[in-house]
Amino acid sequence: MLKYHLNQVWNQLRGKKPHLDYFLEEVHIDGLRGIRNLNVRFNYPVSVLSGPNACGKSTILSALACAYKVPDSGLRDFVPSTVFPDFLANNKDYPSDISAPTSLEFYYIYEGSRYRMRWSRGKKNWNKSFLGLKGGRQPERLVYLRTMSHLSNPSEVRGVLQLGQQESINKEEISVDLLTFAYRILPLRYLHIFLMSYKEKDILFAEREDGGHPLYSEFHMSAGERAILRMSKDISRYNNAMILIDELEAGLHPFTQQQIMLELQRLALRNNLQIIVTTHSPVIIESVPVEGRIFLERTADNNVEVHPPYRDIIQKSFYGRSIDKLSILCEDEVAEALLRGVLDVLNPQLNLTPSDIEVGKDTGKDEFPSHVRALAKFNQLENFIFVLDGDAHDKEAEVKQAAANYGQPIKLIFLPGTKSPEDWIWTQIKLHPNEYAEEFSMISVAFSQCLENIERAFNGAADTPRNIAKGRLLTLENDLAREIGGICRVVGRKEAVRQDGTMLVFVKDMEDAIQAWRSDSR
Repeated sequence: MLKYHLNQVWNQLRGKKPHLDYFLEEVHIDGLRGIRNLNVRFNYPVSVLSGPNACGKSTILSALACAYKVPDSGLRDFVPSTVFPDFLANNKDYPSDISAPTSLEFYYIYEGSRYRMRWSRGKKNWNKSFLGLKGGRQPERLVYLRTMSHLSNPSEVRGVLQLGQQESINKEEISVDLLTFAYRILPLRYLHIFLMSYKEKDILFAEREDGGHPLYSEFHMSAGERAILRMSKDISRYNNAMILIDELEAGLHPFTQQQIMLELQRLALRNNLQIIVTTHSPVIIESVPVEGRIFLERTADNNVEVHPPYRDIIQKSFYGRSIDKLSILCEDEVAEALLRGVLDVLNPQLNLTPSDIEVGKDTGKDEFPSHVRALAKFNQLENFIFVLDGDAHDKEAEVKQAAANYGQPIKLIFLPGTKSPEDWIWTQIKLHPNEYAEEFSMISVAFSQCLENIERAFNGAADTPRNIAKGRLLTLENDLAREIGGICRVVGRKEAVRQDGTMLVFVKDMEDAIQAWRSDSR
């Protein structure tokens, strides 16, 4: 049900994005904390920045806080000199931060028009420029910047505790409409939520409906409860604002992470928000569509770059997938179905369950070298088998070289035949029509006639052999009233049992690759 609601809000936000009057489209960062010449584009109203530690996620998030002039904020609240302060010692014998030429350049949709602005620093001061636009001014917008970590710094805790020593403290009851966000996520219900504040310090108190829970402060809340109540109180009132949250998953159960991402996107839809979060959580990454996922990584020369969104199977290997799982990456749904049919036969023989092996698809042979390089950087190649179509032997040297550049072996095999898998599957069905007629619950004569009619319809077709083969299978899919994936899986399973010709070679290669993985993972 959550997946259904996520897909629903994704489509709604996609439809709304072209009509937003306020949207930060891109940031260019140069010279900041070792980041050189980095462009980060935002293509969806709720974006997730992810990647290994020290890849610049929090730096980028903090830079985004400097994009707008924030109404009612202090002069120095959302400026680079405050967000990225330097320590300078008067005594030259003591270390100081060394400033480098730095620029932060922003590209916006602002009040329906395109706009850009740059913060730049030489040796000392930061200055704004509008890239030749006369009378330019910094766009205004509400900005919310928050880390989700709970109170842990002793001085911060002590400062909040001193609130109780003040003669006069402001007591404010949080209205229900500001807690709607929290009510959708937390399994708790509250009679009252109070905010006690004095100057810049404040603390939440809660009283629950279920009795037996006296009024308690956020010092006695779980990290997740506190984080959600705080965020609900803060951002529910925002409209046309930018929301920036660092390490959103801190203290939150994976199911709650998914719930909170759903509610953030609903809030973005209702209140015209642009939301950008950082995370290490695969649950949060998968809670936005591919265009909302931004993967960062450090290069060999210690710069930061944006990596194209990983395919799901590669993404899972980076973000929490069990090391005891084997992943197989192939080109498309036909290859995947054929593979699954072969695994239906191999798994029992090798004492494996379907959950031990994950098959990923929806890529292309030209992308395999880049996938290999990405996985090699994280020493993940040993957990992968790469399966290319039978007509992709021209890519073998390039794919193997991509792994060799990192000094790592690769398990690369090819589907049976030297043509497309669709062509090979069609050939096998034509070779054994009586057996497949039984598999597809048809009379042999009728099935053979069906195949002949399809063959005749595509004879002389003016198209590529691969597209003709696809067309035949799609027509067979329609005639049999079966999904093409089911047809291909049946063929994979039957031919894996038969093991004639090129299928014999493929099954043996697959078995060897799986056994090699088992040996490596022990």
